[in-house]
Amino acid sequence: MRVDVVLRYVGVVMLFIALFMLLSAGISFVSGMDSAFYPLLLASLLTALLGAFPLIFVERTQQITNKEGFCIVVGSWLVACLVGMFPYLIWGGEFSLVNAWFESVSGFTTTGSTILNDIEVLPRGLQFWRMSSTWIGGMGVVMFALLILPSLGRNKMTLSSVELSTLAKDNYRYRTQIIVQILLVVYVGLTVLTTVLLKMAGMNWFDSLCHAMSACATSGFSTKNASVAYFNSPMIDTILIFAMATAGIHFGLIYATVTGKRNNIFRSEVTRWYLVMLLGGGLLIAVSLFAANIYPTFSAAFHHALFQFVSLVTT
Repeated sequence: MRVDVVLRYVGVVMLFIALFMLLSAGISFVSGMDSAFYPLLLASLLTALLGAFPLIFVERTQQITNKEGFCIVVGSWLVACLVGMFPYLIWGGEFSLVNAWFESVSGFTTTGSTILNDIEVLPRGLQFWRMSSTWIGGMGVVMFALLILPSLGRNKMTLSSVELSTLAKDNYRYRTQIIVQILLVVYVGLTVLTTVLLKMAGMNWFDSLCHAMSACATSGFSTKNASVAYFNSPMIDTILIFAMATAGIHFGLIYATVTGKRNNIFRSEVTRWYLVMLLGGGLLIAVSLFAANIYPTFSAAFHHALFQFVSLVTT
């Protein structure tokens, strides 16, 4: 196995992550140059430098092996979690080394746990970086990197084959580049749609975008200490239920449904059972909540039960 080749492609992923750190610094800048601006800018430069070194000293190869592909994918995820700590560590606050590592891993793996006692004290730039890390993780750091590597050729096929599960690949009948584009279109499209709907439901643009990124990544990050309960809005809850449930469906099936192809959501037995399970679980929990007089009406019990159940099932 050629370690230098692995490092080269891991470096590309680091450059991609540095781009999102720079974007987060831009959010800090437009938010009055808050306290996260310089930490994010410095973290972006440091990550970009680390990613650029392998690109400078390692020549581009025409072909990578499956073993190298596995190492690139695993290495990219590990390195993403490591460099993802930089903005937290440089900013300080509650972020010790362990805390920053925890928050970074939680974001990129879309687990959604947090060590923060007060989320709302974070400046907007750092809030956006948290959401960026979980949004990147929702799609996959390697899949995102493939979008900006048009010259990889057969290497792109190797990397995507390692990143995608067998079940996921069974629903695609396209070339690798088209598969990656489909994933991007559906993921970004669902995020944009959710953002607009949340804004119409009463959130501001920043909170709308952040919660849309978190919901579409099937994560659990929020900009508020009380999470979605802060907004106390059945409409916002309903939109997020839709976003989380939709993000749990195979993106290829969503694309096929929108473009009018035959292998769509309505013909998928897996999707039908998935949706029936969500509704059935929500109903059972709602009956339990209503019978225990926790909520005054069955509709309120069902609303809260469905939100919790969909959130848990989609992780």
